[in-house]
Amino acid sequence: MEQIKLFLKEEDGVGVVEVILILVVLIALVAIFKTRITALVNKVFQTIESSAGKI
Repeated sequence: MEQIKLFLKEEDGVGVVEVILILVVLIALVAIFKTRITALVNKVFQTIESSAGKI
């Protein structure tokens, strides 16, 4: 019985607060670098399209 109580009190692992903080940071980074990310993705797709015609 004592082992079950210790298991329930154990706080190892990722908590909800940590996950929310990570998501907030990721969303903030995407918002800050939105134009650069969009330009990079567009450039990659243009390269793929131009290279696909050569095959």
